[in-house]
Amino acid sequence: MGLDYTDGCVNFRDVGDYINLISGKKIVQENRLLRGGSIDYVKTPDEIGHAKTIINLRNGADDAVFEVDYYHFPMANKVEKYDTSQKEVKNWLNKIIKTFENPAVQFPILVHCLSGKDRTGIVIAAILLILEIPQETIIEEYLLSEGEVKKEWIRLAIDGMQDIHTYFDRIDLPIVQKQLKKNLLNNVSST
Repeated sequence: MGLDYTDGCVNFRDVGDYINLISGKKIVQENRLLRGGSIDYVKTPDEIGHAKTIINLRNGADDAVFEVDYYHFPMANKVEKYDTSQKEVKNWLNKIIKTFENPAVQFPILVHCLSGKDRTGIVIAAILLILEIPQETIIEEYLLSEGEVKKEWIRLAIDGMQDIHTYFDRIDLPIVQKQLKKNLLNNVSST
């Protein structure tokens, strides 16, 4: 049975909540980093955790109009996004992660694509790698999505981004790390 895209935001979840459940400790703040599928059938902001920023990874623009900041990073369907070693995928991920250089980016943030598993899974994995979350925890969080997901796919994506300091070479990684840690991690000072 396929995913029902007319029933709100498929694969919607609070990444922090699930990272904390998987790891058995409060690592990531809850209700700060959200993920899911299309928001075309979302009627109210509470259905998507009252996101203040939406990062759309689909090719098309969002139909839903909420009073939030929107960022749109489309990627051609013909590109194998899990192969993060590809130049096109690396450029795409660097553009997305560059968003977090801006201290004015508001949380909670919703990252979404059509199904909330492939493109979204890769971007969430990138964010979690930058936050130094263990790879096995990242993989377990990815595997929670409904629809076809495979451990080897997300492992391929993670392996391609292994050295984040080399991979994210088009951004100011220390600033991004500081911003993400300040806004997403528990018990982290903002210095």
